[in-house]
Amino acid sequence: MQATRNKMNFKDPIQEELKQFDQSFPKAFSSKVPLLDLVLRYAVRQKGKRLRPALVFLTAKAFAPAEVSKKTYRGATLVELMHTATLVHDDVVDEAATRRGAFSISALWKNKIAILVGDYMLSRVLLLAVEHEDHDLLKHVSRAVREMSEGELLQIEKARRLDIDEKVYDEIIRKKTASLMAACCAVGAASSGQDAEVIAQAQAFGEALGMAFQIQDDLLDYQQFGASGKPTGIDVKEQKMTLPLIYALSVAQSKDKRTLMSIVKNKKEDPASIAWLMTKVRELGGMDYAAQRMATWQYEAKAQLRSFPDSEAKIALSSLVDYIGNRAH
Repeated sequence: MQATRNKMNFKDPIQEELKQFDQSFPKAFSSKVPLLDLVLRYAVRQKGKRLRPALVFLTAKAFAPAEVSKKTYRGATLVELMHTATLVHDDVVDEAATRRGAFSISALWKNKIAILVGDYMLSRVLLLAVEHEDHDLLKHVSRAVREMSEGELLQIEKARRLDIDEKVYDEIIRKKTASLMAACCAVGAASSGQDAEVIAQAQAFGEALGMAFQIQDDLLDYQQFGASGKPTGIDVKEQKMTLPLIYALSVAQSKDKRTLMSIVKNKKEDPASIAWLMTKVRELGGMDYAAQRMATWQYEAKAQLRSFPDSEAKIALSSLVDYIGNRAH
């Protein structure tokens, strides 16, 4: 019976909450400026998996299953608004033409407008929190923004010298990815009236989940295939030193290590060189090692869950941990 229950879709206990969220969330974007309103409505249509609002709702229901409060809905709006703003800014930084299978805002309206729209979204985060005196929620979200910015800048700094080791990699992904998932869980717990100890437990679960999520993201770059039938290697082309490559470099013979580094530095646009690198990374055990590290973080996330009260939301969070490691995109 327990094994069957653990296979539930992680969104099952919060279907009604997510439905109501999808109806209310666009209102946080409204503007009387026609151009801004047009871009914001386009951004709303590009909704993703709603993973971060789901984390807020599930964490809140794990500790207070009777009813999801209005504060929890505001918390979900805060994190999704902030996440959307950072994606808009990321597309400018990365010069990305697409986002979730559609043209990015920067591609359609150019960088200046994209940056201003992202700034507007961040201002809405501040105003929504201040207007309802949700200062505790704003604290968690603001910390995540700081960490994400630091993580991005640390990655850029290290990418210039290509001297990222595993310790630095962990710090980068903890700041860039895990900090936001940790904030989602902290917001969920705080919005349901939990004390500091419970909020810290929820935050620790979210951080472990985020670490596993990013490592799986890195693995997918070596697993996903483009039109040629070969792995895409987008991270390598962008000179991002991710865990499979970092491990491969740590165990490679001197000759192979020099070749791998030469490809990252000088041949990132050469398909044949990228294909050789990705094959060599696999042969050297980079994929297997990264998968093991991801599994360790999944185990840590489930260990944190043990302190949560038994509930459908807790089972769903456990299913979410499994989903993170099995997702294909």
